[in-house]
Amino acid sequence: MFALQKSKTKESSRSQIAIKGVRDGILILPNNQYRAVLQVSALNFELKSEEEQDAIIDTYESFLNSVGTSLQILIRTREIDMDKYLEDLTERLDGEAEPVYRDQLKNYDEFIRSLITSNKILTRHFYLIVPYVAGKKTDFELVQEQLNLKLDIVAKGMTRIGMHTRELSSLEILDLFYSFYSPAQAKVQPLTEQALRLIHTALVEKEDNR
Repeated sequence: MFALQKSKTKESSRSQIAIKGVRDGILILPNNQYRAVLQVSALNFELKSEEEQDAIIDTYESFLNSVGTSLQILIRTREIDMDKYLEDLTERLDGEAEPVYRDQLKNYDEFIRSLITSNKILTRHFYLIVPYVAGKKTDFELVQEQLNLKLDIVAKGMTRIGMHTRELSSLEILDLFYSFYSPAQAKVQPLTEQALRLIHTALVEKEDNR
């Protein structure tokens, strides 16, 4: 399987980015450092009234002053693969017997195809990376407990601004790194959940046995 083949380059991506493992949604880095990743919903600031914008800014400033930890903001823009969507649209068109609906689907299909001919369809995701640094090697359950406290504070702060958060799972974190370091391959050959689990078992969990 492609994901489990050894890299022929001088140094694997995993060595370059210095990841020791991913466990229970927590990224394990060297020197007793840990990271959790929250996906954050978008907020259309420009559509808010001036009073609402001022309130959001004040709430955000208050949140930053009280959060008690450093945060990394990650904005990830990715091109959407429209092939599967167009295939589904074609199947719906072929299966539609009502002439009126067929015409609507046909016009919509033509519109989408003309749109993507000259434009890339992009999606944008927002993440907050929450750190925890242990002074020395410590029990993982303690690390998990401390990170959960930090995540709860950050999530509540985002809620006050009007944004929702969701913690990424181990598999989602691996998929995020996969899309960063193999963007072309991720587009044409996205990782399935089964593939992600195989990678997790073969390349990550074995760190626990070292």
